[in-house]
Amino acid sequence: MKPPIPEQKAEFTVQNAYRYDLRNTGRWLLSHVWRHKQFLSVWLVCNVMAYMFYSSSPILFGKALEEISDPSRPGTLVQIALLVLLVLVLDGVSNLIGWLSIETTAQRLERDVREELYASLLGKSQTFHDRQRVGDIMARATDDVRQLNAMMNPGVTFIYETFNGFTIPILFIASVNLQLLLVPLLFAACYILLVRSYIGKLEPVVRRQRDQFGKMNAGLEESISGIEVVKASAQEIFERKKFRQNARLFRDFFVRQGRIEAGYLPLLFYGFAVGGTFLHAMSLYQQSVIALPQVVTVMGLMAVLRWPTFASIFSFSLLQQGLASATRILTVIKGETDLDQNKGGYAAPIRGEISFDNVSFYFENAMVLESVSFKIEPGKTVAIVGQTGSGKSTLTQLVNRTYDATYGRVLIDGVDVTEWDLDSLRSQISKIEQDVFLFSRTIAENIAFGMPNATQEQIEQAAKEAQAHDFISSFADGYKTVIGERGVTLSGGQRQRLALARAFLSNPAILILDDSTSAIDSATEDEIQKAIRRAQEGRTTLLITHRLSQIRWADHIIVLEKGHVVASGKHEELLRKSKHYRRIFARYDVELPPLEGQSEAASPALSASASASV
Repeated sequence: MKPPIPEQKAEFTVQNAYRYDLRNTGRWLLSHVWRHKQFLSVWLVCNVMAYMFYSSSPILFGKALEEISDPSRPGTLVQIALLVLLVLVLDGVSNLIGWLSIETTAQRLERDVREELYASLLGKSQTFHDRQRVGDIMARATDDVRQLNAMMNPGVTFIYETFNGFTIPILFIASVNLQLLLVPLLFAACYILLVRSYIGKLEPVVRRQRDQFGKMNAGLEESISGIEVVKASAQEIFERKKFRQNARLFRDFFVRQGRIEAGYLPLLFYGFAVGGTFLHAMSLYQQSVIALPQVVTVMGLMAVLRWPTFASIFSFSLLQQGLASATRILTVIKGETDLDQNKGGYAAPIRGEISFDNVSFYFENAMVLESVSFKIEPGKTVAIVGQTGSGKSTLTQLVNRTYDATYGRVLIDGVDVTEWDLDSLRSQISKIEQDVFLFSRTIAENIAFGMPNATQEQIEQAAKEAQAHDFISSFADGYKTVIGERGVTLSGGQRQRLALARAFLSNPAILILDDSTSAIDSATEDEIQKAIRRAQEGRTTLLITHRLSQIRWADHIIVLEKGHVVASGKHEELLRKSKHYRRIFARYDVELPPLEGQSEAASPALSASASASV
């Protein structure tokens, strides 16, 4: 019984998508090609017919010679000539239909693999993407996918032609005289052995060549993405040398491939086979076993073998490159992701209650958060403060399941986030980070990214609330202005205001602000704070910031230190009780009351418990 195709665990899946067999590279490729079996079947049949028609012409040439030597009746030569014309025309038509069919299959294979890979990448968890190099992923999504097209046509096409180009002429030679099979069969056996050796040498070189291309592309992407740092550090020469080294290694693998292809021996053996067949045929002719027309026929059929013998040097190279690329692509598609979409899980309007129940989180075996417990009531604003690296951002990433807790539970409205339908959960949570990501699209499209059906009036209203409308209107194209990749054509403050507008438009139940006003001047911040306060009405807000002006108006404050909750409460209370909190704000010109001689217990109003002793 055929084993079931393994389920893929992913954050995002395409509904009613075609399911491919992921058990190994060969099965995966076959499942892709079999999806277009109607075109594949036409090509398989047409290629056989083409070789049958083409191989028929030497037989007809022999018949013509026989007619010339011993005429039977007037007009026979003309009939044979017309028949030769007919079979060659049918050969051309069959080839035309066959090549059109296989080219269609190859193009659809490339399209389907590209879509499957893209959907797979969208479905991977943040943990998976954290481990990948973007340039290498791009190499797989572009050049490796393109290699599959070339593998099918002309790669697989030539291999199938090689099979037909050997089988059909040899069968026709057998129909002339079985004794004439001696040399062609010996040649076929030698061909198989030589090609096996050729593939064995080629495969590891091609595989390492594809891997090196990914490394070269990854290095290039990093240099271009970090071009500002490269130029600021005057490291252009160093980066150029590094790229040159990667390019040289990539070239070296091509040279090694060329040397292997230069040592391709089947063509040499083909020459021996033609000479041996002619010698054998002439020997049989002298013995009157066969006639001269049969000698001409068998030599014509041997000539048919030349193209498939020659084409193998390219076809197997393309096949190996395609298989190596397919393995690289399938490795990404099958790559384990830590989260699943949980389609059909719990879905409901979020009230905003957030609970951490003894939560610990480890990343790459390093502790980030440990034994964190607290509860936030709906509609409250909670500030999370701590030194750099204390785990503040990671804590908020557990709320929207960017990551899953290693131990313990994160609950929203009393339901474990792992039991929520991921789309339902994330669509009601909005997060604005310090490093705002904007797409190379219009300003309106960036604001409406989470709500593609938003009207222009709604977009403009959200921009006004985020104090972004004025600077947007100053552009010649207004909301239709196309911004550069990652928003590089905008200032930091402008990018953050667009991110705020995006959050206001989506109207989330939970709002996470991760140092979201760090690049905004004080005057603009005052206006944005008013908008944020309006946006916070009726929703739970998690606020990560070092700005005392923002922390003061939080309902509660959680203090993190090296992944532990060391204190919680209100601003004035923490100034009196927590040395960690006082140390964070020691640089501000504020009056710090003396420490009281009491433990740093968590505020009962927050229902939080310190996860480690101070």
